Amino acid sequence: MSFRTAARALITSVVAALALTTAHATAAPAPADDPTAAARVLTYDASGSAEFASAVAAGVAVWNESVVNVRLTPAAAGQSANIRIIADNGWPRALRTSLGNGIVYMGREAVGYNTTRIAAHELGHILGLPDIKPGPCSSLMSGSTAGVSCTNPYPNASERATVENYFAGSSAAGDRAPGRQLFTD
Repeated sequence: MSFRTAARALITSVVAALALTTAHATAAPAPADDPTAAARVLTYDASGSAEFASAVAAGVAVWNESVVNVRLTPAAAGQSANIRIIADNGWPRALRTSLGNGIVYMGREAVGYNTTRIAAHELGHILGLPDIKPGPCSSLMSGSTAGVSCTNPYPNASERATVENYFAGSSAAGDRAPGRQLFTD
């Protein structure tokens, strides 16, 4: 028997043994092609976002289509949310109490700025990202320094990769980013 034939026979027997072991497992693993299988789910309560409700929904959608290791979903009635979103008369800001947890303030003082960009930016803080100031419009985390004309609500490749890293692996990913921080733009 040649080496190649022996190698094929060994591989075939290993694959068969793995298939048999998997068939007897009590719970089937999530399909490898399901990108959200390992995503950490964070809930949010936007009931206090007032006139910013559609901007918040758009900002959430931006993050959900930009990353796979974390999913933002509305909190169910009576459920305690990871993220509270509140409209107020101040400047937009976020108070992150820990990675994936905190309060987003959709401040009314940011007159003229794109509200979807503001929502996505402030959610970025909750997801572990710091401000990048000054910064270009291509950087979501440049915030107000990109100017009123900037309407880009999407994180750039580096920002996406950082969030993916923070939430990679498990729901215990909180040790990868700084804890309690107040971000004002």
